[in-house]
Amino acid sequence: MIWAVTEFKSMNLGDPRRKQRAIHLIESLSAKPTASIPQACGDWADTIGAYRFFGNEAVQWEAILAPHIENSVARMAAHEHVLCIQDTTELNFNGQEAKGLGPLSYEAQRGMYLHPTYAISTSREPLGVLDAWMWARQPLQSDGSRPGVSESLRWIEGYERLAEMAPQLPNTRLVYVADREADIMALMVRARDLGEPVDWLLRSKHNRVLGEDDKMWSRVTAGESQGEIRFTLASRQGSRPREVVQQVWAQALKLPDGHGGFVQATCIVAREEALANGEKPIEWRLLTNLPVETLEQAARMIDWYRARWEIEMFFHVLKNGCRIEALQLGSVSKIERAVVLYMVVAWRIARLMRLGRSCPHLDAQLMFEPDEWKAAYILNKQELPKEPPTLNEVVRLIARLGGFLARKRDGEPGVKTIWLGMQRILDFAAGIRFCRELQVQGACV
Repeated sequence: MIWAVTEFKSMNLGDPRRKQRAIHLIESLSAKPTASIPQACGDWADTIGAYRFFGNEAVQWEAILAPHIENSVARMAAHEHVLCIQDTTELNFNGQEAKGLGPLSYEAQRGMYLHPTYAISTSREPLGVLDAWMWARQPLQSDGSRPGVSESLRWIEGYERLAEMAPQLPNTRLVYVADREADIMALMVRARDLGEPVDWLLRSKHNRVLGEDDKMWSRVTAGESQGEIRFTLASRQGSRPREVVQQVWAQALKLPDGHGGFVQATCIVAREEALANGEKPIEWRLLTNLPVETLEQAARMIDWYRARWEIEMFFHVLKNGCRIEALQLGSVSKIERAVVLYMVVAWRIARLMRLGRSCPHLDAQLMFEPDEWKAAYILNKQELPKEPPTLNEVVRLIARLGGFLARKRDGEPGVKTIWLGMQRILDFAAGIRFCRELQVQGACV
């Protein structure tokens, strides 16, 4: 897998052998993301090497992720705007005896939390993982309080890391995107005090008081709307795709910062009228530092917020495709090293899906080795093309091996069929290479 060597080329773990092990691991985990570590490694020696790597206290997970971040920044430089999405997900290891685990949403559950920053282009192309918070909660004390650092700091520190990264990208504007949990005045104040080197777009959780009998959401929607927007809401579990029509309001406001000052922000409200079929209408209330003076600008902010769904897809691949909650590694520090590698695997699977949709005519050899794309044709019992195929052609063939039917009404394949198909492709490609080596040695096949 040339991509793994390229992605981790600049890795420095203090010993070349550790780097070699990390790259070998990422190749094994990419080839079989749904498999256990022993199944992915294939033999006893590699399995022991993997467990030793994850248990090596001299290896910091930040150092493992560093070369991927470096390459992510290089990919980001090709775009005018990059959406940097932050969110938190629970990793449930209930029933395991790993050291350092803590309670989750329910105090009796055991696990840890993952809070990455996931960069995508405005056309939804996954560009990489830029940062991560990983932690386990302390148990509640008898008075109901929880010891440790306030978890809300992860949102503020996430912004600060992006602010540190911004000077590396003078021609790219970063946009911090987050859901309601990030609607924290301290975050907006920190962005203001730093001079807002990174723009921000948050879903509003708090209907802030602006004056006596004057609240934010009602003030914004008091007048005529700027107009309406239309988009297709993608299918979700239990619901089909449908067209959404929303009325849009936007207004610049001065939000009190609680210390006698204010934060300049724009509040956007996008509201769907009541639906005849009884479905719950969609209403979004957003806050941003960016000016929104026209319907076109408001629609852009709403489209950028809708892109937040990409991190949910990333979590889906990570937890259901890579099955990281099935890891049995004995301690939180070992789990962290494994999660970092799996995050890069999940990013690549999501990237293949998106590029196959948004850039269908790309040369497949930009993402696949010749043995890999040829395997997609052979396993589908199709004749090899005389010229290298397009990325979309190969991705669809791979997805068919994972259960995608490829009928006209089926649209483009999703991540699940791609990750299942990739396992068959990579196994077959490995077999092709092994046969080639045997032929060179003069052995019979």
